[in-house]
Amino acid sequence: MDIAVDTVCFIIGKARELVIDERETDDDDDDAPAFASSPEQDELKEFIDTLDESEQAELVALAWIGQGTFTDEDWDEAVETALEEHPKAAAEYLLSLPLLVDDLEAGLEELGLSCDDED
Repeated sequence: MDIAVDTVCFIIGKARELVIDERETDDDDDDAPAFASSPEQDELKEFIDTLDESEQAELVALAWIGQGTFTDEDWDEAVETALEEHPKAAAEYLLSLPLLVDDLEAGLEELGLSCDDED
């Protein structure tokens, strides 16, 4: 994995803050995007957009591994698929995932990594 674990953990932390904010302002709109537009959400999107294309693809692949779409043994295939499916819109895709935090944490765990190791 080329993307730094601390970068993934930073994204997890920021996404977790968005989830908490969403819960505090939730109006039971099931059709709303995973993360409603806010300055904080825009900041996280911009951060993800500043990552290079391979790092963005690895974030998507990591989420997919966390979801069970791919396994840790399918890492290269997952990254390649992410590059094909989300070459310019990884941030939008990731922020549309309702369980982004859980997906990224589970993906790290599948790869034998953890944000706890970064603290």
